[in-house]
Amino acid sequence: MTQIFCVANQKGGVGKTTTTVNLAASLAAQKQRVLLVDLDPQGNATMGSGVDKQSLTNTVYQVLLGEAVASDTIVRSEEAGYDVLPANRDLAGAEVDLVGFERRERRLREALAPVTKKYDFILIDCPPALSLLTLNGLCAAHGVVIPMQCEYFALEGLSDLVNTIKQVHANLNRDLKIIGLLRVMFDPRITLQQQVSEQLKQHFGDKVFNTVIPRNVRLAEAPSYGLPGVVFDRNSRGAQAYTQFGTEMIKQTQARTGTGAL
Repeated sequence: MTQIFCVANQKGGVGKTTTTVNLAASLAAQKQRVLLVDLDPQGNATMGSGVDKQSLTNTVYQVLLGEAVASDTIVRSEEAGYDVLPANRDLAGAEVDLVGFERRERRLREALAPVTKKYDFILIDCPPALSLLTLNGLCAAHGVVIPMQCEYFALEGLSDLVNTIKQVHANLNRDLKIIGLLRVMFDPRITLQQQVSEQLKQHFGDKVFNTVIPRNVRLAEAPSYGLPGVVFDRNSRGAQAYTQFGTEMIKQTQARTGTGAL
């Protein structure tokens, strides 16, 4: 069964895109069939996968409006080893353009339905806002992966996101649940980060992934080369952590679905 996960957090700069592209590359390296859906008008996941967003004829924007189909719009990230449903600045107009559509919050789910069975994992990179685009991602997904820094303000924003997920689950998508919280940009030398990390584990228990992603300059450099960090420098601490995260995700998914190989 295809697993569709949103990577979401309404707070900006918490590593959503870095997590999405590196998890996609890690899963692909472990022989999983992966589609990355870029739902952020900035198109950073598209560029970070080595796809030139300026040269695209169609993007997820045209797919959401029904002007193109997903199967014709998906492109291959050869070096990263996964497929991409790309985005560029055109997507910024979707918030207004979708208002007049019926079932506007389900446009992505319906667009992905014909291609879903081709993949083991579909990862949706959401914009840093609780917007109609994010709502489309949440309605299309089985679960949410929440990357977050272990800082006080991150905890404040987390409660809003959890409440939104609960509302979507209750009213729009009964399949939706929190898959887990991923601690990113972690520096164990900072006492506050250790304290927040412990608070997360106490409050969310096994919903906190075992993997912790360290603050790592190689992960930050990778997008400028159009590559995920796990491809750009697979021996860096950040890349090794995301590789471990991919392994944890596969094992958790297999345990949850009761399957062997996906």
